[in-house]
Amino acid sequence: MLVLFLPLFLVLLFLGIPVFFAMLVAPGTILWILGQERDIAFLYRNIYNGIDSFPLMAIPFFMLAGEIMNRGGITQRLVDFSQVMMGHFRGGLAHVNILSSMLFAGLSGSAVADTSALGSMLIPAMEKNGYSRRFAAAVTAASSVIGPIIPPSGIMIIYAYVMGESVAALFLGGMIPGIMVGVGLMLVTAYLARRNNFPVASARASWRRRGEAGLQAFFPLLTPIIILGGILWGVFTPTEASAIAVAYALVISLFLLKTMTWRDLPKVFIRAGLTSSVVLLLVGAAMAFKAIVGLSHLPEILAAFVVGLSSDPLVLLFLINILLFIVGMFLDAGPAIIILGPILAPIFVDLGVHPVHFAIIMSVNLTVGLVTPPMGLVLFVASSISGVKVESLAKAILPFLAVEIFVIFLVTYFPPISMFVPTVFGFIR
Repeated sequence: MLVLFLPLFLVLLFLGIPVFFAMLVAPGTILWILGQERDIAFLYRNIYNGIDSFPLMAIPFFMLAGEIMNRGGITQRLVDFSQVMMGHFRGGLAHVNILSSMLFAGLSGSAVADTSALGSMLIPAMEKNGYSRRFAAAVTAASSVIGPIIPPSGIMIIYAYVMGESVAALFLGGMIPGIMVGVGLMLVTAYLARRNNFPVASARASWRRRGEAGLQAFFPLLTPIIILGGILWGVFTPTEASAIAVAYALVISLFLLKTMTWRDLPKVFIRAGLTSSVVLLLVGAAMAFKAIVGLSHLPEILAAFVVGLSSDPLVLLFLINILLFIVGMFLDAGPAIIILGPILAPIFVDLGVHPVHFAIIMSVNLTVGLVTPPMGLVLFVASSISGVKVESLAKAILPFLAVEIFVIFLVTYFPPISMFVPTVFGFIR
């Protein structure tokens, strides 16, 4: 009877109830009907318990670091560096958009932050350069999913917290898949540029100009090196690394580049606080939801059903990718990982899939869901920035989405793609 909270949860989502409330109302209602008042108290107590975690502090710190760098004009330096490197290709500004997303991913780890920061600059610039606004918005949205794949990644921090995996191992596991997504998007852009005769953004820059742009972007580009290097060498934990990223961003913006003043800080803190509060509330609600999932014995029921479909892990991985892809259409990546991770991961680990491999499969798939119609969050952000209707944007993004789905299946069926780097650094033996 308790498992009825799941269909009720889905009904509430389809009715447009915010995810936070749906995750609490659905199980709470069923528990009330069953007369299990003690478990209702347990449900809501877990909201605070789910947030009260030292590892989760990394999420607001990384968001704050991204806000500081965006406010301090560091994003513009990354775009300028990308332009001198890629602007001379046909469809150059589209390539610049994708490369900027890959570089920005090493600063914020957030697809929404990427879309907001880069979209506000590059969508008007691309339109002025001869691209349709719809195409510019589609490139921005599609490339933004690289943000949570290339480290640091907020959703990988959440997965590691929920499943007890190494944050560093997941960060390293996302490096090659993230680069593959970026390269794949560039290949599609190159094809569309030739077919549609997209303009060349600028003449080929001299090596001196490239060096100057590289120097301007030097300190921002050190951020992911400091974060990953410190974690891998054991200098600090991922949570401490996020605080170091904030301190480093402040030093760069306030003292080295002097692109931000002390008066800018209150707005930066408010924006980061609002964004972080939304994410952490979702994490708290999802942890409470997870507790009820355990009480309902849903994981055991679903495991028996999944294993009954086929005994071949390759077939099951295909089916689970389809399921995750559908879930990603309607549910944000963070809550989806917290809800489905404890249910699905043990099934595939028992079938011989390495925990880090499955973590990357799940993270990449649900991240791509952020740009998948009809409910992809990034689609709505890109639509609000560009003024393009979501329906029109969803059609324009299809070629890019096809590449991202192809990468998902490559990652799924070729484990070395996600396992090689963590193995080299000794996190997988």
